[in-house]
Amino acid sequence: MKIGILGLGLIGGSLGFDLRSQGHYVLGVSRRELTCQKAMEIGSVDQASVDLSLLVSSELIFVCTPIGLIVPQIKELIPYLHKNTIITDVGSVKGPIVHSISPLWENFIGGHPMAGNTSAGIEAAQFNLFVNCPYVITPVAKTIKNNLTLLEEIVRSLGSNVYYCSPEQHDRAVSWISHLPVMVSAALIDACLNETDLEILELAQNLASSGFRDTSRVGGGNPELGVMMAQYNSQALVNSLHQYRDHLDSFIKLIEEENWEVLGEKLLFNQHNRPRFL
Repeated sequence: MKIGILGLGLIGGSLGFDLRSQGHYVLGVSRRELTCQKAMEIGSVDQASVDLSLLVSSELIFVCTPIGLIVPQIKELIPYLHKNTIITDVGSVKGPIVHSISPLWENFIGGHPMAGNTSAGIEAAQFNLFVNCPYVITPVAKTIKNNLTLLEEIVRSLGSNVYYCSPEQHDRAVSWISHLPVMVSAALIDACLNETDLEILELAQNLASSGFRDTSRVGGGNPELGVMMAQYNSQALVNSLHQYRDHLDSFIKLIEEENWEVLGEKLLFNQHNRPRFL
């Protein structure tokens, strides 16, 4: 099958590796010529170009650009395509993208692989990135069933676990487990950096270990991605942040009141329930 990838970063490059390993012919498009050359050198794609017309013969296209570029890039891509070409994206926000593109292209299906790390660029691409990871597909009422079946087959071939939901359900769910953690983690780093005693700040930086590394990882990641999450999923994210702040206030109150019994009960409850998210 001829599969196109628009955007050759971590996700696009990794998709290329896995799809080529299964015998698909992969066409890649990137904004930078150097990225195209690198993608071909490492074997992520069979052909690559900065020209969207390279994707004209693709039967399925994965759009792997930053969130803010997905809609304009698809609009620019559409004139090159055969009417039966299936387009899907990998953006971490679904509502605005699906509702913008579905009326323009009946063969569009929103998608989101819950995979990746803080690395970026084609150099970070790797085999088997999607194995055992959730992959969300967000069809709408007019989504063509055969297209959905084909996309699911491709996604399952990556080793991913497929989940279906509406675009709105997706955005509310990821605001809790993906977008909120980025903002909370970023706020943690920001708070630490605002310690006014420079001796204490330096000591904290020297003592920081696995706990700080784990809790600060996503907040210290790609700034562009963090801004895009907030911009395109602002309603759900603000709601999650407000609820998070309410819970944080309740913890502050328990500590100020020295209510160690209730604090312990809350921490025990969280300890028991955390595995449900992992």
